[in-house]
Amino acid sequence: MSTTTPPAPTPATDDAALKAKHRAMWALGNYPAVASEIIAPLGPVLVEAAGVGAGQHIHDVAAGSGNVAIPAARTGADVVATDLTPELLDQGRRLAESEGLHIKWVVADAENLPCDDGEFDAVLSCVGVMFAPHHQPVADQLVRVCRPGGTIALLSWTPEGFIGQMFATMKPYAPPPPPGAQPPPLWGHVDHLLELFGDRVTITKAVQQDLVVDQFPTAQHFVDFFKTNYGPTIAVYRFIADDPERVAALDADLLALAQRFDRGTDGTVLDWEYLLLTATRT
Repeated sequence: MSTTTPPAPTPATDDAALKAKHRAMWALGNYPAVASEIIAPLGPVLVEAAGVGAGQHIHDVAAGSGNVAIPAARTGADVVATDLTPELLDQGRRLAESEGLHIKWVVADAENLPCDDGEFDAVLSCVGVMFAPHHQPVADQLVRVCRPGGTIALLSWTPEGFIGQMFATMKPYAPPPPPGAQPPPLWGHVDHLLELFGDRVTITKAVQQDLVVDQFPTAQHFVDFFKTNYGPTIAVYRFIADDPERVAALDADLLALAQRFDRGTDGTVLDWEYLLLTATRT
């Protein structure tokens, strides 16, 4: 009986497998709960900073369940929302329909957007594109689909802030990143964005601000919520599920992180730092 050697993996097949993993990770748990219960204020912040208004053609990239797309549509803008994970778009679609908002929801990879050159007046992403594994192709796409003179607006967690430090805390417990993948919180540094965009944009605003998170009664409630709802955290716990000692160690490390950032006196209060950047496409 003859045997056939399977074909060696190619960069294209490797990339497809990586994107499938990302898609599955963000479908874990209940990210829409994170978006609606914790980070909901961020979408309107980005929409206002970008000057979104009626009649504009807007693209929310890595839109998730519509944290930016929905408040953008409320202004009367014409909105397209793309994301790699169809489950998140389905939830966004339901939320938009409940308000009578018309948004075009499209499953798409931020590194390869199915859009025309210069199609949009403004291209936005709120803690979204930062999680794509390859930063330069994403930046190239954001520039490509934005018209000259249009706006690119991004809101990204900083490396030094709470979420950046949460990813640093989880890193020793997580599988090694695939070759070529870059850490998401790099998008929270202006220097990194300048390197990605070069002279193709003119930065009009770059400020660090905090999202005040006071929904958790205790630091332990934060840990439990993220273990249950946040895809990246769930994925790390699944990776170490067969090692109870490591699970307990990660529990303790995340609890210590929340306690270190907690400035509350009556309930937990956490400041989650982010970079808000707006730029004009040259």
